[in-house]
Amino acid sequence: MQVVCTFVTSFYQNFIKMATLHNEITISATIDKIWSILTDLERLDKYDPTVKKSTLISSEKTGLGAKRKVDMLDGKNWFEEMITVWRPNEALTYQLTDCSFPIKGLKHSYRFHQMNGQIKVEQVMEYTVKFGLLGKLLDGLMIRKQSDNGIKKFFAGLKSYAETH
Repeated sequence: MQVVCTFVTSFYQNFIKMATLHNEITISATIDKIWSILTDLERLDKYDPTVKKSTLISSEKTGLGAKRKVDMLDGKNWFEEMITVWRPNEALTYQLTDCSFPIKGLKHSYRFHQMNGQIKVEQVMEYTVKFGLLGKLLDGLMIRKQSDNGIKKFFAGLKSYAETH
């Protein structure tokens, strides 16, 4: 009986556990510049090649509670997100509030580290896929890979924009 309970508990914990993606990039720009870019909610479409338009949808232009709607370049997908952690030049978190994707509970958090005159930007994205077990299978087959590829495009765009503007 102990083995069955342990298996069920382990399966349940893995089933409800959020997926986590870790990415980082080193950028030759000041922390102030990178922070300014990441916290300007209407500027995402200037450097993320997967985004068509980023629109402010809150009365707060930036800071805790500021919210944006992002329309994706594919013309059919979109998401809304809000800043939930704001520690200037240290930590920043966006929390998904609504979207057309088969995910829920998504948040992406950033940390910044000074390294030899450059800034290392770390991102941790956590999310849960909708549709229960089917969603878990979809995540393993394609969602996780697509999300990670999107983050890498986002980071490449951020680096290029920060270093040239």
